[in-house]
Amino acid sequence: MTGRHVLYVRYLTTDRPGHAPYDGLLDVLHGITPVVQALPPDAALADVRGALRYFGLDAVRLARLVRVRGLALHGTDCAIGVAPNPLLARLAAAPPGGGPGIGAVPDDPDAIAAFLADRPAADLHGVGPATARALAAYGIHTAGLVAAAPPLTLQRILGASTARRVQALARGTDPTPVVPGTPARSTAAEHRFGHDELDPAVRRRALLTLADRLGHRLRGTGQTTRALTLTVRYADRTATTRRRTLPEPTAHTPALAGTAYALHDALGLQRARVRTVALRAEDLTDARSSGRQLTFDRQTESARRIEPVLDRIAARWPGSVGPAALVRP
Repeated sequence: MTGRHVLYVRYLTTDRPGHAPYDGLLDVLHGITPVVQALPPDAALADVRGALRYFGLDAVRLARLVRVRGLALHGTDCAIGVAPNPLLARLAAAPPGGGPGIGAVPDDPDAIAAFLADRPAADLHGVGPATARALAAYGIHTAGLVAAAPPLTLQRILGASTARRVQALARGTDPTPVVPGTPARSTAAEHRFGHDELDPAVRRRALLTLADRLGHRLRGTGQTTRALTLTVRYADRTATTRRRTLPEPTAHTPALAGTAYALHDALGLQRARVRTVALRAEDLTDARSSGRQLTFDRQTESARRIEPVLDRIAARWPGSVGPAALVRP
């Protein structure tokens, strides 16, 4: 693959309270190219090779078009990387400070080598913490050092196949294609408060809303989730992320909400000024193949049985049903 034709797009902000922009981001990208690979909860890859001639723009200008449309249509700003392959595009979309903007990597071996030289080896997508620690133990901390290391040295540290793969990544080689329609292994929902939120009770109501939204979405697609991740973003643009594996795969709203509450309470937030909260359901599996622990709790069993009925009502009359705790007195 030659030329710059891969975009990695990650949404960052939205100026519309309560608005989850991810679906809008995907709509913007599908308006430019059909080759879009969703990377929930907040990113996507797009191969714009076929769109270059159609729009009469190069890839960087198409990235600008994506950013303008995201802002105009969805109030969403983005960080976008433009590069010859997904690896470099991901890295180009991560400027210092993590802010919005467009980063580009030329399709030139010397430029790619200079771009990667001082990057920590752990930043390479596909290099996990264990591999990064093994390299660091031998003083190999950066992608440039990995690229320059003798292959036999890397093989002794990592093993033959891993050494070849990691060194190829450190040299900017990534044969991974952008695969449209890849089944999502996670799904997410986000709530942005109208002002910096200090009240934990208000945050818990927001978490219940997100859990209800995720549960409805999972049941509608016949899926269950094995893990839940909570991300809390603060007024100073820092964030905290916590993940918890569920006792069993589920799409049951009360189970999701209970886990979300536990994750939130474990953070011990006192006077934190919270800007947004987001929940991500991960390790999705087909509900038909997911086992469930039997229970003699009639209330729980009744709630599970009535959920599909409530989902159908909500689909026909949006906003007509929902958790009683969300009803304001």
